[in-house]
Amino acid sequence: MRNLLGLVVIAGLISAGSLQPTEPLPLAIKKPVNERCWTEWFDRDNPSGTGDWELLTQLRKKYPGKICDKPVDIEARTWSGKTPAAAGDTVEMDKDKGFVCKNKDQKDKRCNDYRVRFSCYSPYCAEEVCWTGWFDRDDPSGTGDWETLSSLQKQYPGKICKKPKYIEVVTVSGNVPATATGQDFYMFNPTEGFVCKKSNHQDCKDYKVRFGCCCD
Repeated sequence: MRNLLGLVVIAGLISAGSLQPTEPLPLAIKKPVNERCWTEWFDRDNPSGTGDWELLTQLRKKYPGKICDKPVDIEARTWSGKTPAAAGDTVEMDKDKGFVCKNKDQKDKRCNDYRVRFSCYSPYCAEEVCWTGWFDRDDPSGTGDWETLSSLQKQYPGKICKKPKYIEVVTVSGNVPATATGQDFYMFNPTEGFVCKKSNHQDCKDYKVRFGCCCD
């Protein structure tokens, strides 16, 4: 009986000890490594001279502090919202140099008036951001992996804000950031979504995406 009571006491001490409060573990916050956001639109030139010159160096002078040090992408649109291809213009566009449309290169010798914006990594565009869940609506078994914003908004109504500010893309298997896979992407921005096209030199991995929206 004494042995039995001893075992009960020991068990009670172990149980009670396991319920004692302990120091809280530090909370590990892992920030997405693949966040992107877009600057505002810029338009410093008109095509009244030799063309429309929206060079990065000149934009930095006119809009100091408005563009990150190392943009990762550039977009150009006419004031009516058309891409250069849709507008029928031949242009030069580079994230490190900016945008140029020369009048002499156009069939009608006249460029449209363009505005440009640049994509940057957080925290340059940092603000309070609320992230959606992860979405994976397509598999790369066909022409590639198409996770476009318009298709996702149709398939998941009410789950994604109308105008996301950020996008994060990782592989379905292993959660590897898209930018670390070494693959080329046809589309990768929060306003249009993500597309990896299959080609002769690459078979796309299966990706999932999520979007950062302004918190209500």
